[in-house]
Formats: sequence, C-alpha cells, structure tokens
Amino acid sequence: MSTSAGLTDRRGIPAAPFVEDVQIYLSQLNLDVNSALAFLQERLQQYRVVEMKLLAQQRDLQAKIPDIEKCLDVVATLQSKKGTGEELIADFEVSEGIYSRARIEEAESVCLWLGANVMLDYSCDEATVLLQKNLENAKASLEVLVADLQFLRDQVTITQVTIARVYNWDVHQRRLQQTTATPSES
Repeated sequence: MSTSAGLTDRRGIPAAPFVEDVQIYLSQLNLDVNSALAFLQERLQQYRVVEMKLLAQQRDLQAKIPDIEKCLDVVATLQSKKGTGEELIADFEVSEGIYSRARIEEAESVCLWLGANVMLDYSCDEATVLLQKNLENAKASLEVLVADLQFLRDQVTITQVTIARVYNWDVHQRRLQQTTATPSES
C-alpha cells in the first residue's frame, strides 16, 4: 500500500490511503477482494454521513452570520440615534409572518437572545462587542467547516478511486486465471 507522505486524520475524519499496488494493499490488510471492497464501501458511507452533518452545520452558520450582522446594524442604528432626540420607527417580526410596528425612543440597552429561551439585557456597547465576537467566531467556524468539507471530498474521491482500482484488479486477475486455465487453441 502506498500512501501520501502526509496521511493524517482531520478533526476525526480518517484519511483515505491512495493505493498504488492493489496486491500489496490487500496483503497488508490481510483481506480478500470482496472484504476489501466491503470495507471501502463502508468507509465511503461513513464519509457520506459525515459530509451530511458538515453540510448541515455549514447551512446553519451561513444562516446565522447574516442574522448577527443584522443585529449589529440594529445596535449601530440605535447608538447613532442616541442623544439626537430623533424617534426611531421599526417593524419587527412577532411570529412567523406576523409583524408589529414599534416606536423606539432613547435606548440605553438591548436584549439579545442567547439561545435555549434565554435573553439578557446588554448595554449597546456590550452588545456590539458580544455580537462582533460572535460574528468573528461564526466566520472562523465556517472557514474550518469549508476546509473540512474539502478534505472530506478529497477522501471520498480517493476512496472511490481505490474501489475502482481494487475492482479492476480483481477483474484482471480473473481474466488471467481464465486464460491460464483454458488451453490455448492454435
């Protein structure tokens, strides 16, 4: 079995070895062709399950980032109107598809949902700092997820190539056995 020099796992995702010589690969793993193909198919399925989970996390983060940015914009608007005496009129969503209009006067603080039905009151400056930190963390997490997905796609491709190589090697070996087993007719 010949592998890349940098064969390592990435955040719990096992790296797939690139197989140059199928016979050596099978002998090192002490497997027959059918067992090796079953093992590789199982590994491919595991990669697909991990890919689905990572894609779901990516979708969640891609939806979360604009929400955080929108919250930052609202807090910035509240801060810019502070001390001007100017009244702010806002439409906000009460429930899905149901909106209400509010008149916002001088706002010293804002309430932020933290999750798990928890809301806390923050000063505008504290809210800005917290939201900026959450935005940076979400963007960093998204970058890591994108890198993980790329690594995973590479492992899927390598595994698919290995499956094809093992299968083709087996077909070739069977043909060789058939040609040596049947006498050649001249």
